[in-house]
Amino acid sequence: MAGVHWASSMLGLVLLLAESYQILAGSVTTNNPNPVVNEFSDVLLSCVITYNPNGELRVEWKKLNAGTDLVYFENELRGVLVDRAELRGSSIYIYNVTRKDTAVYRCEVVHKEKGYLGDISVNLTVQVKPITPKCAVPKSVPVGKTAVLTCNEHEGYPPSTYTWYRNGDILPGDPKSSPKFLNSSYKIDSNTGTLHFSVLSKLDIGEYHCVAENNAGRAKCEPQHMDVYDINIAAIIGGVLVVTLVLTIITIVIRLAYKRGYFAKKHPPKGYQASSKADDVDYVRSNPVDNEGDFRHKSSFVI
Repeated sequence: MAGVHWASSMLGLVLLLAESYQILAGSVTTNNPNPVVNEFSDVLLSCVITYNPNGELRVEWKKLNAGTDLVYFENELRGVLVDRAELRGSSIYIYNVTRKDTAVYRCEVVHKEKGYLGDISVNLTVQVKPITPKCAVPKSVPVGKTAVLTCNEHEGYPPSTYTWYRNGDILPGDPKSSPKFLNSSYKIDSNTGTLHFSVLSKLDIGEYHCVAENNAGRAKCEPQHMDVYDINIAAIIGGVLVVTLVLTIITIVIRLAYKRGYFAKKHPPKGYQASSKADDVDYVRSNPVDNEGDFRHKSSFVI
């Protein structure tokens, strides 16, 4: 009897678990776990629920970025998706996506009576077309010198790769691989957009432009001319000699001038003292007896 009772209890437990499993039987999946779209297009964040229809399910969507933001909760869209998204079944359809929408979104499904059913994550990537890159090309460089050409833009996503052109012809990564660039000494960094010449020659003269490109599109800068000129050694030496000659002549002239006293400071005669009296004032001696030699007429003297 005890064995029969134990078997009956176990059968009841199995039936109860089976009933609970039937209620919660189901799954949460997605048709596209990693959607990739271009900016300003539309996208569907797929959340597919299969379940036993007994009971009501609650669907929530969360945006997992720097933090966690609710985007669908209590049957309402929330946050940045309020005016440009709609719920389609348990999935979210977003209109006019922007680069700020790039994130992981999680769909969570809960049975209101029996509890948690499951969840699925959707990793959305919004690609951004590159803008016109900023290119810097030196206008004129001497033969045999180095030169660095730069090209970059910071709006595209994924980050752009860069390609350089001369006179409309693409510069290969290895100049030795093309007869047109066989004698060039450049290196290209396609990730930073840098074109570096270690030794310039006349063959490097031309119109240069750069193209920035990613999966969303491409953009280029306007062509710029780079000239490569010869260094005139004779003219440089002649200029140095002329300057040296002029400085030598100036030095000789200054020394001769010093010797002849043109720059000597003039001193007054020895024993001379400038009078402190005014020239137009006539002073009378303090001695009442005037000598004959010192006799002066006064304005009050009467003959």
